[in-house]
Formats: sequence, structure tokens, C-alpha cells
Amino acid sequence: MSEAQPLFEALRHSVRPEIVDAIERMVLEAPDRKLNRVNALAFAADHGFDEEQTISTFLHAARLGLFEMSWNVLCPGCGGVLDVNTSLRTVQSESYSCTLCAAGYEPTLDEMVEVTFTVSPRIRHIAAHNPHHLSPLEYFRQIYWSSGIDLPDEGYEEKIDQFVIEALELPPGEKAVVSLQLPAEFVIIFDPVTHSAQFLDVKGEPSKERQSISLVLDRMHRLSETVELRPGPLRIVIENHTQVRTLPSVCIANDALHGVLGNRRPFLTAKRLLSNQTFRDIYRTETIDINQRLKIASLTFLFTDLRGSTELYERVGDLAAFDLVKTHFSILHEIVGAEAGAVVKTIGDAVMATFPTPDRALAAAMRMRDAMSSLNKERGNDDLLLKIGIHEGPCIAVSLNERQDYFGQTVNIASRVQHLATSSEIFATSAVLQNIRAAELLTTRGLKPQSHHVSLRGITDAIDIFAIP
Repeated sequence: MSEAQPLFEALRHSVRPEIVDAIERMVLEAPDRKLNRVNALAFAADHGFDEEQTISTFLHAARLGLFEMSWNVLCPGCGGVLDVNTSLRTVQSESYSCTLCAAGYEPTLDEMVEVTFTVSPRIRHIAAHNPHHLSPLEYFRQIYWSSGIDLPDEGYEEKIDQFVIEALELPPGEKAVVSLQLPAEFVIIFDPVTHSAQFLDVKGEPSKERQSISLVLDRMHRLSETVELRPGPLRIVIENHTQVRTLPSVCIANDALHGVLGNRRPFLTAKRLLSNQTFRDIYRTETIDINQRLKIASLTFLFTDLRGSTELYERVGDLAAFDLVKTHFSILHEIVGAEAGAVVKTIGDAVMATFPTPDRALAAAMRMRDAMSSLNKERGNDDLLLKIGIHEGPCIAVSLNERQDYFGQTVNIASRVQHLATSSEIFATSAVLQNIRAAELLTTRGLKPQSHHVSLRGITDAIDIFAIP
């Protein structure tokens, strides 16, 4: 920990010291498993910290080398980790299959890619740094299941025992023979290392004769065809054809298993991190490869522009106008970051920002309008009048001009909506106002949006937009 002390001191200069203190205590005192794939949102909830400030702290800590970031592709069904990446750049597959759930998925950055933080081995060596030395139970807890599965600290083994009949550690190249009594249940033989699975549909009259089945573990992520068997004695032959230890387990697909898999908690998604201002500021061009096209199912875009900025330069002069516009950018950046968003880029006097949910974008828009109104009152004129447009929908995260950017019709519509707005107006689409929290925000403020059915340039169908007074 001697190497860590100056790093923690440097971290305190960038972020909230109380959050740094809590992380330092965790690194010093927590059991090993608590320092592997740390869920930043769960950490914030456990300590009563603000989520955005906690995410920012972990990002800065990773930048300093205290933690290593991991971008894990998840199965939305069982919450298992299907692929582990040190960078979003290496998330390349167009589809991922989960043998445990017998399902395939096209990856999106919304809920299928989590971002976690593991303490650096230079700071503290933990068992998960050598995952093939973990016990089967701890391998499932620390390596296979994602940080979105809320596993209990107390009674974990007892819960697992309710659905695991047998668990093996099989060295590379070895073969094992297991004999057990099959219950009249749906049984799964599953190895979390190779993601190989065999389903057994056990039903009918009990058998006194011993039944047999064989399973080969390799790197092909095999899902064998379901085999029907009868309750009674079973001989399982398992061969490990890999170069690492495997951990085949025989499980019953009962309520206990579904209860563990269904106990979820929020986690830091790749989508949320890409819309985090701190992440964009400190990682900049390191996020997405130029050839990648990563899908996001839902992202909210906010565009702003200053009305009459050309006349402003003419009226007050270039230097004064530049300082005023710079002040306006600074205020907008601060508001976007405070509402869990990120500024993607500025174009002239315009801003393009993203938010993980429509309500955060709407809250930011109203704060922007209020801030410009206050600034105008201080100056005794109406030089700064914002036009704001908001839209939500699917998009693709890409790398353009050495910057992480977004592409798609959702972006186009959001930009067109902003162009329709007049001075000090916020225009939002129905996709934004259909969000429950966004609608509640308007109700709380007593605002009644006015509906307009409009045609947008380059968009085939007319859409409903709402002017927020």
C-alpha cells in the first residue's frame, strides 16, 4: 500500500475527499472479493454518496492506476458475464450466446455491457487476479456473475447449495466420472469457464438401472441437445479438453436458482458511462475503434443554439461576444454534467449533449433556460436566448474525427427539433414526454406543453413535438 498513498492523495485533489476516504478504507480493509469488479452504483448506495460523483471518483482512480476498468458483455437473462474486455474497443462480436439460457443476443450498450473496477495488483493483490485458483463457489460469485446480480454476503453458500447437486474442479486434460441420484427436475450441467452446458429433462417413472451421459468441455461454448432421462442413478463422464482448470457443476433449475438470478441491482452500463462528462474529459479518443459500430437501444439527445448570435457579434464586438459565448458554454457544460449527461461536441454557438434518460435531459434544458435568463438579467439585456430541442431513441456509437460520437435518425430528429424552436423555447418530442419521470417533472413544475404536428426536413413522416413554456 506504500505505492498507493501518493495516488490516493493525488485523487483527493480531483474529487470529493470523503468518497476517496471510503475507497481507500475498502482497499485497506475489505475482503478480496469486495475489490473485484466493484459496482460503482452499489458502492454509492451503500455509503450514501451521489452516483455521479462516485462514478467520477472511480474513473479518476482508474486513470491514476489504482483500479483497472473492465467492460463486460452480459447475458440479460441470467446475468452471467459472456465476455470480458479491458476496453470497449475490443467488444467486436455482432452476437453473443449464453448456453446457460440457451439464447443468443445482439449486444447493445444499454444493459448488456457493464463497467466495473478491480483493484490493481500493484496496489493490492487479490484472489481474483488468479481466477483459476478460486473455489467453484467463488468463481461463480466473482467471475461468472455480473455486478448486477445482488448476491448475499451472508448465507451465500447455503443459497447455492439449494440448487447445486455437485461441483467439480477438473484440471486441464483430465477426465472425471460422477455418480449421483437424479431428481425429477430439469437439471443443467454447466461449466462457467468454457460456458459449456448440457440440459437434462428428468421425468417419468424412477429407474433402478444406471443411466449414462458424457460431456466434453472445450472453448466452443457448446450447448448440447437436451437429453430426456428418468429419475434415478446417473453416471456422468466429463472430459476437459482445455488448457485450464474447468468447474463443471450439476444444478437443478428450481426456484432457488431463479431466485438468485432474479435478485438484481443497478449497475454502471456502458451507455451511461459514454454519457458521463468525466469519462469523456479524461478518456477522450480511447473509447471506440474507428471501425466499430456499437448499438444503443435508447439515448436522449439535447441540442442547443443561441438565437441571433451573428447580430450579437455585430452589436457588441467580437471580443465581448466571444467572452459572453464562452461564459454560456461554461454554464451549459456544468449543467449537463450535473444532470448525468455529457457534451458530445460544440458546433459554432451550438451544443450537442447526451443523457441516459429523457428526464435528465429535460431537467438540464430547464436549468439552462433559467441560467441564461439569470445571466441576461445581470447584464440588463437579452443577448443570450437559447433554442433547445430534445429527442430520445436508438442510435449507434461511433468514432468520428478522433472523437466518440453518435449516428442515426434519432440524432437527426433531435437536431431538426432544435431548429424549430424559437427564442427561449424548449421543444421535445413525444418520445421524451412519454417517459414517466419526465412527465412527472413537468407536472411538478406546473408546466403544460403545447402540442404541434410538424414535418421535419429529411424526415419522411410528420411527428408530434411539444413546446414547453
